[in-house]
Amino acid sequence: MQFPTLPKLGRLSKVHSFAVAGTATAALTVLAITAGVQGSDGTALASANEPSTFASVSTADPQTIADQAGAAAKHAAADAAAKKKAADKAAAAKKKAADAAAKKKAADEAAQRKEEQAANRSKERKALAAKEKAETKAPAPAPAAVTYTNDLDGWIKESLSVMAAHNIPGTYDGIYRNIIRESSGNPQAINLTDSNAMAGIPSKGLLQVIDPTFQQYHVEGTSMDIYDPVANITAACNYAAANYGTIDNVDSAY
Repeated sequence: MQFPTLPKLGRLSKVHSFAVAGTATAALTVLAITAGVQGSDGTALASANEPSTFASVSTADPQTIADQAGAAAKHAAADAAAKKKAADKAAAAKKKAADAAAKKKAADEAAQRKEEQAANRSKERKALAAKEKAETKAPAPAPAAVTYTNDLDGWIKESLSVMAAHNIPGTYDGIYRNIIRESSGNPQAINLTDSNAMAGIPSKGLLQVIDPTFQQYHVEGTSMDIYDPVANITAACNYAAANYGTIDNVDSAY
């Protein structure tokens, strides 16, 4: 018995190959069942009415094979998608960790800079405090000694220096003008004829000051002698400041 000859086909796809193989197998099975198979001695081993002793061959139609191939492709695609999703998740986690590390590094660097700046400011404050302390402890340089002439000009200038130290107002011109009117510049001048003299307290010195006024308005650092030129001028200017605002406002007996 001869098997039917299959036509020659071109290069088949995997699906088509499975289909052809299945078709050939099915044809062989049919032929074996309908025609029977003879042994080598010519006796029939199986007939159409007798069950075949050959194991049945499982076959599948082309559509089933195509469905199975499609399912395999879907499974592969799903597996690839799962792997990509896992890779993307791992990459995102890695990026998140890198961002967190960078943020922590930036925060640490900022904190370090802040500490360094605070330390520098502290050093600057300490240095400034030490400098101020040293300057405070250092004795102030002594003022240059001033020599005043022993005359009306020198007496007025020395008195102005004392007045400035005690915040007593007055000018050279105001003092000079009143001295000339009261005593003509004589530090030993005394008035024995006015009402003060009649009361037993005559006016004395350059600015004709009575003893009670001199004692009340005497300025510390000057002589207690009413006839002392500087002491007399300074006490008179102190009295004028208290009663007239300044010796400059005095234009007559006061």
